[in-house]
Amino acid sequence: MFDMCAMKIHEYQAKRILIKYGVKVPEGKVATTAAEAGEVARELGGKVAVKAQVHAGGRGKGGGIKLAQSAEEAEELAGQLLGSRLVTPQTGPKGKVVNRVLIEKCVNIEKEFYLGILIDRSQQRPVFMASREGGVEIEEVAQKNPELILKEHVHPGVGLQAFQARKIAFGLGLEGKAVGNATRFMSSLYRAFESSDASLAEINPLVLTDQGELCALDAKMAFDDSGLYRHSEVLEMRDLDEEEPLEIEASHHQLNYIKLDGQVGCMVNGAGLAMATMDIIKLEGASPANFLDVGGGADAEQVQNAFRILLSDENVKAVLINIFGGIMRCDVVAEGVVQAAREIGVGVPVVVRLEGTNVEEGREILKNSGLDFAVATDMGDAARKVRDLIQSGE
Repeated sequence: MFDMCAMKIHEYQAKRILIKYGVKVPEGKVATTAAEAGEVARELGGKVAVKAQVHAGGRGKGGGIKLAQSAEEAEELAGQLLGSRLVTPQTGPKGKVVNRVLIEKCVNIEKEFYLGILIDRSQQRPVFMASREGGVEIEEVAQKNPELILKEHVHPGVGLQAFQARKIAFGLGLEGKAVGNATRFMSSLYRAFESSDASLAEINPLVLTDQGELCALDAKMAFDDSGLYRHSEVLEMRDLDEEEPLEIEASHHQLNYIKLDGQVGCMVNGAGLAMATMDIIKLEGASPANFLDVGGGADAEQVQNAFRILLSDENVKAVLINIFGGIMRCDVVAEGVVQAAREIGVGVPVVVRLEGTNVEEGREILKNSGLDFAVATDMGDAARKVRDLIQSGE
């Protein structure tokens, strides 16, 4: 699950939040050295899980989660993980450097499930998603066996109701006292989600222990950026080492930037237009290198910063600027682009599509700039032009 406007935190940080609301998690501590990991393992009885802490799913598949039978083995495994570069299906080929590990006491597992809460934007409310297929990627289950996913929408005015939690518990095949335990677990999880302005709270796997208890063996949380001003304690958990340098720089200029793996740098205003632009680029046979939204009220300086960030990505072979001028005028965008191009120097082709407020003035600025911009008439024309320029190597 992914939200482009969400701040992520580590598993151990998510579990600290969940504990405050009564969500049961395994006993454990985070360690930054092998010796520290061994000491924690001794405190926990020796038999522990050693878990790499990076902002990416699929850690188990990538070798980032290992079981130790003794404190000595835990210290050895932690030493192997710390400082290494973990590659998972979500990190890309470069992987992520492991700077800390979570050492957790092992639990006796009877069954594994998936449980998560996210925002269903089509319904404008939170939705619980659950599945008996725990421990695997939920996207994989949704694609191959969508009937195995249970969904229960929650009205934000009344919160999760007990009958809804029981419905999910029965759907997961739980019986006896496990149903009551599951109901309490889900109520606590929802309180944590709602109170922290989270956009995602995911437990995978959620496990049923041999004692009939439910426990969050893993935990992932992400938070709505627009609500972080109310949660300084969450904002302090931000780990800049886990974020792309260009994404960090963009946030300093109030720009929404997400690095992708294509060749076309996209500068747009508005998230909807950004998504549509990326879709039409793919439709025409090219691939977006980023999601960059300058917002509805950007000034010339922000446009310059956006253009500079785009060109800082060595994978960008062409830039597509797609602006619909409403609050933000097309002439302001054109001025910012021209100034940035002159200051930075442009080594890749630039395609510009402007429409809306002061569009004629904006086009005149581009035309009289003396710079070699390719001006497009509509979105389809812009996508085709940028594709052709990349393919021709101009």
